[in-house]
Amino acid sequence: MVQALRHESFYRVGTWIDESLGVYVGWTVIEDSFADGMPLRDSQRDLTLIFSGEEYGHRSAAEKGDQSQAAFLLRLAASDQNFASRLNGLFHGLLADSIEQTVTLFNDRYGMHRLCYHESKEAFYFAAEAKAILAARPDLRVPSPQGLGEFLACSCVLENRTIFRDIAVIPAASRWIFRNGELKQRETYFDPKEWEEQASVDAESYYQGLRASLEKELPSYFDGPQQTGVALTGGMDTRVILAQYRAAAGSLPTYTFGGMFRDCRDVQIARKVAEVCNQTHQVITVGDEFLKRFPHYAERTVYLTEGGVDVYRASDLYVSEKARHIAPAKVVGTYGSEIVRHAVMFKPMLPADGLFRGELISSVRQAYETYAEIRRCHPVTFAAFRQSPWYHHGVLALEQTQLTVRSPFLDNDFVAAVYRAPATMSPNEDVRLRLIADGSAALRRIPSDRGVGGTLGPMSSALARAYFEFTFKAEYACDYGMPQLAARMNSWVAPLHLERIFLGRHKFLHYRVWYRDKLAKYVQEILLDPRTLSRPFLDSKNVEAMVTGHVRGNRNSTTAIHKLLTTELLFRQFFDAQSIESSDAELNATAQAL
Repeated sequence: MVQALRHESFYRVGTWIDESLGVYVGWTVIEDSFADGMPLRDSQRDLTLIFSGEEYGHRSAAEKGDQSQAAFLLRLAASDQNFASRLNGLFHGLLADSIEQTVTLFNDRYGMHRLCYHESKEAFYFAAEAKAILAARPDLRVPSPQGLGEFLACSCVLENRTIFRDIAVIPAASRWIFRNGELKQRETYFDPKEWEEQASVDAESYYQGLRASLEKELPSYFDGPQQTGVALTGGMDTRVILAQYRAAAGSLPTYTFGGMFRDCRDVQIARKVAEVCNQTHQVITVGDEFLKRFPHYAERTVYLTEGGVDVYRASDLYVSEKARHIAPAKVVGTYGSEIVRHAVMFKPMLPADGLFRGELISSVRQAYETYAEIRRCHPVTFAAFRQSPWYHHGVLALEQTQLTVRSPFLDNDFVAAVYRAPATMSPNEDVRLRLIADGSAALRRIPSDRGVGGTLGPMSSALARAYFEFTFKAEYACDYGMPQLAARMNSWVAPLHLERIFLGRHKFLHYRVWYRDKLAKYVQEILLDPRTLSRPFLDSKNVEAMVTGHVRGNRNSTTAIHKLLTTELLFRQFFDAQSIESSDAELNATAQAL
């Protein structure tokens, strides 16, 4: 099981066993990260703690001579049976108490640091990734129609399910207690209602609460022995962080992901932001090198995330590998607009007509009803406790195979403060602009990638926003969103490459063009393979017509190709009969290589 989670040579690996308690634990951890140094032992109280992830609220409790950055957690556990409720971060862990003869399994209040599990008569299996459970129980390689349907519709699996029929995800804020190897209590130490029921405050108090939270907590997100960098974009969220946390000049490397055609708006703006903050800046380009190795990154991405992301997220793995050489820990602005502005990042969408059929397409339609149900809640609850651990988890898990990833916008104090927003607050009022301005007037003068903010006059600002909105939508129309009629017309003038007038101005991924040109061979090899076309849930003729049309350039099937490639790679790596043998072979090869 442990080898199934050992994805890189820079991981440290360990095991701990207590047969008297009926517990067998293994782990992998990135060297020098917060949780490096497990297990933590308190021989006086006979406690053992194995922790994964990070905690930000009690770092001042660390003492010189501690064997691990996380050693203070054991002292908290010794003084408070329900210590997990006091922790602030993304984590899971296990606490063994030999005196009380209990083992407690716990996770963070959002469920972001995932734990999968399977219950059987002979044992309770748990792991950070389902593939570790599959290594011990290969008979569980059975697809869940509901999980797969939700993935096809939403690009994630909902409600703590997985793509495996008999493997689930432990709910957020869990505290599960075992005795003699048997699960005796399933407790929840936190309910979002605690924050929902807070009284609203006036606009000024709300703003001051957000700012106070950032000022208090941000230093912990840049602490630790790992070099920390910042992934900059052209948006507001990372700028809020840099405005409120003033790092010493040259101490905080920054980087931005760029494309192969031109410097996109993210790159242009990030350079200015880094210059204002007196920090270095690099561009990680997603271009020919990535495309040459796309089969490797595509297959690895699907394997690592187990139905957590679509195959186009292969670029996240690629840039994370590059980012690790700049700084092994990174601070991101992810979740900022979602938490503060209630941005909804996903919704169900039916795959292209005629591709999928049978029970699977029925499960896709059922996902619409499930999604509608989970949206019936407070908007911050949806963003923090549903959208984040279900939709965003896949990208986070992928990045965490290479990096320590930190987002201050999921800090407990910050999210709790957001719930207190005044009821009369205008949807157009963006508190982030004031957070930036009060932290750094120079950063406030730089407009966003869509022309928001900055210090241009009203007329100039309106013109700038209109221009950037036009180029943004034009690029979308030339890429993912190209209508079928436009695709046919575009094929007539393809040799002129007129589409490149707009490509790369805002985005650095161009899969419509890539699937048509540089990735066409791979797309055809996978999707037109008899092994793929024989899947009972696919209409082979429609698949062939769709792939052929896209490669010829007279059809835009980018999103459908994403789904088809991801689904096929999932089946090849997890569900086909030969996947068990190939998985075992890969684990053996990985163990030898490491």
